[in-house]
Amino acid sequence: MNTLELTLLIWLGSLAAGFLGALTGLGGGVVLVPLLTLVFGIHMHYAIGASLISVMATSCAAAAAYLKTGYANIRIGMFLEIATTLGAIGGAFLAVLIPTAVTAIIFGLVLLLSAVLSVTTKEITTASCAPDRLAQFFQFNGQYPTQLGLQSYHPRLVPLGFLLMAVAGMLSGLLGIGSGALNVLAMDQAMRIPFKVSTTTSNFMIGVTAAASAGVYLKRGFIDPGLAMPVMLGGLCGAYLGTHVLLRAKTKVLRLIFSIVLFAVALYMIYNGIGKL
Repeated sequence: MNTLELTLLIWLGSLAAGFLGALTGLGGGVVLVPLLTLVFGIHMHYAIGASLISVMATSCAAAAAYLKTGYANIRIGMFLEIATTLGAIGGAFLAVLIPTAVTAIIFGLVLLLSAVLSVTTKEITTASCAPDRLAQFFQFNGQYPTQLGLQSYHPRLVPLGFLLMAVAGMLSGLLGIGSGALNVLAMDQAMRIPFKVSTTTSNFMIGVTAAASAGVYLKRGFIDPGLAMPVMLGGLCGAYLGTHVLLRAKTKVLRLIFSIVLFAVALYMIYNGIGKL
């Protein structure tokens, strides 16, 4: 296989990863890192570096579309980015000090549980609930478009969501996954934000989190332009397609896709972690 063929295959894989990332709010890194390391045999740190660059690009592409449609909540995203960014910087520094095997196994088990919870949890509307004091103070309450018109929602448990976001950011720095997996779960399961709002807001956030980690990887020489370029371009094209599909997709279908991707990534994390023990 020559360089051109390899680049084309990496681009196609990144396109699929970007599509899934924009559709589920996970970020393409969830699929990219396993793809680059297992299929193409690329060193983990270089795969994470390229993944973070791609996540930054796809986040910008997806966020622009979601902000126009009124799904993403900017106030929530900006507030929770404080936690994910601090966690991402810490995780990136710890990445070369702590063996990732144990971290990968624990993360895989958490994702397995999350996949089950995501597909079995019913959509809960918080429009009729009493507004959370912190959410009201920060003006997090919002509306999003549905087939029946604008639907109101009131986020809950803001401190818990902030803590989970810090953990998500740290995992992003350690594993190069862009923090999207826990972003969506924290907003959807803990803060009771509607699933489409959670996924679109996550897409808005993950670029900032990835940028915080990418700076550390760049300084340490783990970002290869020859690898990052096709990964980024493929991710951008995939994200463009994913944003258009998400706006028309049903929430149940999105939850199912979200759970399937989480389940697959969880198995990869556990398998990869056990292999390195």
